[in-house]
Amino acid sequence: MSLSAEPIIYVLIFVGVLVLVEGLYLVAFGKSISLNNRVNRRLQMLEKGAAREQVLDQLRKEMQQHMKSRSIPLYSLLANKAQKAAIAFSPRQLIMIMAGLSAVAFVGLSIGTETDIAIRAIGSVFIGVGGVYFWINSKAKKRMGMIEEQLPDAVELMVRSLRVGHPFTSAIQIVANEVADPLGTEFGVIVDENAYGRDVSESLREMAERLDMQDMRFLSVAVTIQQQSGGNLAEILAGLAQVIRARFRLFRRVKAITAEAQWSGKFLSAFPLVALGGLLLMDPHYYDKAMTHEYFIPACFIVGILLTANLIVMRILTDIKV
Repeated sequence: MSLSAEPIIYVLIFVGVLVLVEGLYLVAFGKSISLNNRVNRRLQMLEKGAAREQVLDQLRKEMQQHMKSRSIPLYSLLANKAQKAAIAFSPRQLIMIMAGLSAVAFVGLSIGTETDIAIRAIGSVFIGVGGVYFWINSKAKKRMGMIEEQLPDAVELMVRSLRVGHPFTSAIQIVANEVADPLGTEFGVIVDENAYGRDVSESLREMAERLDMQDMRFLSVAVTIQQQSGGNLAEILAGLAQVIRARFRLFRRVKAITAEAQWSGKFLSAFPLVALGGLLLMDPHYYDKAMTHEYFIPACFIVGILLTANLIVMRILTDIKV
């Protein structure tokens, strides 16, 4: 049995798919879609001359379009992640991109490998769909992580604004103008919706449900209770900011404590594959006799299932909710 370069080709094509979809995203929407800009996307769109109503319509469409398309077969698996990532591509465009990337992967596999056409077809679909899912999942994790870090500072900014006498809508306006993306654009949408007559607490509640973020729900509930019962909103939000920071510190501490168990699970799952690769490098013919046995293929499936189960169990054991 000789070593083959085909697995490396599969990996390279998968990486190329990730680079290609990121490039398409930047070409279609420009650098304003990046989460690293100091000036949030909403302000950049307004500075380019777009009308306030037009900007609001476009941003709301981008923020809500994926959850409205959950009825599309198989797209429901992707909709929740795409919603949290606020992917500007429409569901139809994402499906077309997955189909196009699958076709590109099939061409690449046909040129670089000599596997059966059925295996190439299945592999290309897996690379196209899996690559887009991996890209969206990474975008969602990055965006939600940034929102969690920005929220305490944004709430404290609102507290300072309220203490100097500004109304709550002006406090949100300051956050929308001063805070970078992704939170700046989210609050900017709330400001624009309020300007067209929507209640602020209702907009906050919708944002909390759309992002599925507990700290944002706390903010929405605090504002709603204050509007209905009265009270010092600045003191309420100041206490909320402390609670959010405390939860964030606790979450980071739990993550640090469970990091060893998480990496242990990853190491235990990866070690058999690394050992297999090492054996094949030292002796390419090590498994020649075993491969001809009738139980070889079923045993491979069993080992793969057990390795996957190990990762899932270790993830469940270390997934502590804060």
